[in-house]
Amino acid sequence: MEQMSMFDDRERSAPLASRLRPETLDEYVGQKHLVGEGKILRQMIENDNISSMIFWGPPGVGKTTLARIIAKQTKADFVEVSATSSGVKEIKEIMQNAEMSRQMGVRTLLFTDEIHRFNKAQQDAFLPYVEKGSIILVGATTENPSFELNSALLSRCKVFILKALEEDDLKEMLKRAVTSEKGFASMNVHIKDEQLSLIARFANGDARTALNTLEMAVFNGKVTEDGGLDIDDETLAQCMNRRSLLYDKTGEEHYNIISALHKSMRNSDPDAAIYWMERMLYGGEDPLYIARRLVRFASEDVGLADSNALLIAIAAYQACHFIGMPECSVNLAQAVVYLSMAPKSNALEVADIESKRDINDAPAEPVPMQIRNAPTKLMKEAGYGKGYVYAHDTEEKMAKMNCLPDSLIHRRYYRPAGQGKEKAIKERLEKILEWKKS
Repeated sequence: MEQMSMFDDRERSAPLASRLRPETLDEYVGQKHLVGEGKILRQMIENDNISSMIFWGPPGVGKTTLARIIAKQTKADFVEVSATSSGVKEIKEIMQNAEMSRQMGVRTLLFTDEIHRFNKAQQDAFLPYVEKGSIILVGATTENPSFELNSALLSRCKVFILKALEEDDLKEMLKRAVTSEKGFASMNVHIKDEQLSLIARFANGDARTALNTLEMAVFNGKVTEDGGLDIDDETLAQCMNRRSLLYDKTGEEHYNIISALHKSMRNSDPDAAIYWMERMLYGGEDPLYIARRLVRFASEDVGLADSNALLIAIAAYQACHFIGMPECSVNLAQAVVYLSMAPKSNALEVADIESKRDINDAPAEPVPMQIRNAPTKLMKEAGYGKGYVYAHDTEEKMAKMNCLPDSLIHRRYYRPAGQGKEKAIKERLEKILEWKKS
C-alpha cells in the first residue's frame, strides 16, 4: 500500500506496539496501584531494592514492558527465556552466565514470560540461583500462580497483580500513537475522538489489541487530498469484527465465569445469568459443560422447591446434544432463566454434605436389625427383620420404627427451606416427625 512506503527503515517497520513500548515509569500506562507515586513497586524500583517477583494479570497489560523498565532503571542485564524453547540445560547455562556476571558486579534480570508453562523440573532449576541472588527472576503469567507455580519457587517471589487497563488509559495511549513520531505523526491521520473511544472499548483492557486495531485501521485508511489518511466508520468496524474476550477454558477465568453464572442464578438474576452464560459460549465453551452445571444447580440450589427445575435442566442438556451450537444457546438461555426465577432451596445440598460428614467421621455402625433383609431361615432366627413394620399395612402408611443407626437416631439431614413447593413438604415432614415422637 502507498502509505506503507513511509516506513522504510527497520525501526519504523516494526509493529506499532513495539515502537511505542514505554521505556520509563513516567511513560508507562496503567497499574497506578503498583507504580503510581508512592506505591510499593515504584519505591522498590526507585530505591534499587528489587527482588524476584511474579507479575500476574491478563494479556496486554504491560507485564513484559514493566520488566524491561525495571532492568533499565536498575542497570541490570535483561535476559528473556521461553517455556516452549528453553529446557533445563539451557536454563542452567543462563544461570551460570548470570552467576559470572554477578561476580563482576553486574546483575541479571531474567524475564520468563508465561512462567506457568514451565514444568516442575524447569521451575526447580531456578531455585538455587534465586536463593543466592545470582538472578532477579521476573515471571509473567496470565494464570493464578497459586495453582501453576511450585510452592517452593512461589514462596521466594513477591506476587504483583496487574489489572486490565482502563478505557481512559487506552484512549490516552491511542492518542499518543497518532501524534507520536514513533507512531503515525508523519502520516497525518484523521481519526475522531469517538472512534478512539470505540477502539479502547473494543480492546477490553488489552493495550496490544488496542494498538494493533489502530494500526490495522490506519493501514486501511483512505488517502485524503492533503496527503493524510482518513479513518471512516466502515473501515474501523471491519477492523473490529470480533471482540476478544478473556476466557481460558482450562484456566482461572473459566472458573471465575462459571462461578458468576452459578451465583447469578442463585441470586435470582436472570439478566446477569444470561450474560455470563453467553460469555462462556462466546469464548468457545462446550455447551454441554454449561448444561451439566445447570443440572447440578437444579438440585443443589433449587431442589424440591421446584422439582421441574431438574427436568428443565436435563432437557436443556439433551437439546444441546441434539442440535449443538449455535442453535442450542437459546435452549440454555431458557434453562438459565427458569433456574434463576425458580424458588430456591439448598436443603438437598446440605443434607448431602452433612450425611457424608457423618459417614466420614462417625463409626460405620451396622444396619438396624428391624430394617435388615432376611431371605434365609438362619437370618430370621438371628433377628434379621425383627420388628419391621410394613408401612402400607398401617393406616398412616408409615411406622414409628427407627431406620438410622442408634448413634444417629435423632439426626436431621433434610431440613426443607419452605420455599416454593418445599413449603408443603416442610409442613408434612414436621407433622410426620411430631407423630413419630408421640
